[in-house]
Amino acid sequence: MTITGSDTSPVVVITGASAGVGRAVVREYARRGARLALLARGRKGLDGARGEAEELGSPRVLAILADVASAEQVERAAEQIDEQLGPPDIWINNAMASVFSPVRQTKAEEFARVTAVTYLGTVHGTLAALRAMLPRDQGVIIQVGSALAYRGIPLQAAYCAAKHAVQGFTESLRAELLHDKAGVAVSMVHLPALNTPQFGWVRTRLPRHPQPVPPIFQPEVAARAIVWAGDHRPRELNVGAPTVLTRVANSLAPGLIDRYLGATGFDSQQRDDFVDLARWRDNLDEPQDEEVDAGAHGAFDVRAKPRSAQLWAATHKSAVAGAAAGALVLGAAARKLA
Repeated sequence: MTITGSDTSPVVVITGASAGVGRAVVREYARRGARLALLARGRKGLDGARGEAEELGSPRVLAILADVASAEQVERAAEQIDEQLGPPDIWINNAMASVFSPVRQTKAEEFARVTAVTYLGTVHGTLAALRAMLPRDQGVIIQVGSALAYRGIPLQAAYCAAKHAVQGFTESLRAELLHDKAGVAVSMVHLPALNTPQFGWVRTRLPRHPQPVPPIFQPEVAARAIVWAGDHRPRELNVGAPTVLTRVANSLAPGLIDRYLGATGFDSQQRDDFVDLARWRDNLDEPQDEEVDAGAHGAFDVRAKPRSAQLWAATHKSAVAGAAAGALVLGAAARKLA
């Protein structure tokens, strides 16, 4: 899909747009001249995202304060988008919340909140997108998934369960759209560990500072994958070799992975430095970017990878196939000369 900066350019809706992956996606689409509708809870982060989008070339940017856990707020946002920008061409369900805590210490209301944001927020966004897209018989819905949609890990049961739910919901929806021969596509992009502000404001009961399980990638890697999915509409797109390896290993030896994560999953999600939990401020119920714009990156810039060779290969299959064919020809020629 070629996007030009005008009022005829596609309308792209991004939830969780104020920080992290959502913020990186905002920048990617703004550079391409898309009209953008940005949904998030934090005013400072949302204003920062809007300002960046305008500076980078988006002709029109609509920033909407909304909690995707509320179906009513998402529906009102969808009505505002339709009135001010037009019906969405691409809707990206990216908003999420998490709790770092053993299951036995996690409260029922925390499970409910993570589910409401991460899973039901995706459902609410999808329903709003379908109401706008199905009458026109066109559009793309992108669900931002995770390797954890297939493999649960310790200390993040609420988030893993919500991502599993998104995966099941998306498969059901995809089958229904195929049955109806609808022109609306739905893609799921599964992400690896990323350097986002999430790990500085996630609710935690861990003694040490939370971190993504290494290896860590920059959010721009995820953003490029999401934009590519909007262009090419794959059923699924795995981002990063760790995502692929996690899915393969879990399908082949899930019991072995249980034991491996039981032995390593606690330490791998914590830095060496301890935190004062009494002073820790999380964003589970209230945003932490009301006064400070966190941007796209977290605290792991030094360790985060800016590119993924696996993603390049997955999004350039013809080039990979051509190179493989060339290698076979050269190999055959070498054997004849030997």
